[in-house]
Amino acid sequence: MAASDTNPRSDPASTEGFACLSATALGERLDEEIGRAERHGTQLSCLLLVIDNLDEMSREHGSDLPERTLAYVGGALRRELRRFDRIGRPSGEELLIVLPGADGPRGEMVARRVLDRVRTIKVEADGTRRPLRVSVGLAAWRRDSSRDDLLARARAATRIRNGENGSGGVQSAAPPAR
Repeated sequence: MAASDTNPRSDPASTEGFACLSATALGERLDEEIGRAERHGTQLSCLLLVIDNLDEMSREHGSDLPERTLAYVGGALRRELRRFDRIGRPSGEELLIVLPGADGPRGEMVARRVLDRVRTIKVEADGTRRPLRVSVGLAAWRRDSSRDDLLARARAATRIRNGENGSGGVQSAAPPAR
């Protein structure tokens, strides 16, 4: 089992030792960024990346595939982000990218870059190369929204996209009705 990446960077050492934030560390970081956005009136967006065919690949090629794939994708995406953006694992098979200072349109630009990057990665097992099918949900923080609200809206955006047109695109979550 191996990952094949048609878009490697010349700085492979930049992901050495990289680890996605745990759910707990990610929650703490998100709370910090929400607090900063409230105090300073800055923007904040989150991207939720879901690899839709991980379960299928896991059944076919072993239970360690999801963990290895998410770690590899997280490392590959780390190089596409600013040094203060963070990637974490809010639950088992998703990656959340925290984008401090990014409003919805800027978050969408990052989401498109993330999708382009992930589309270059193939998982190879038993001599077969398969692309990752991914969905990305984007949620921009709004005043009085908690981290749970933000994450729920990002998850809802990935489900909206899957329900409408299948995987592979970016969907923004509308702010909650008030």
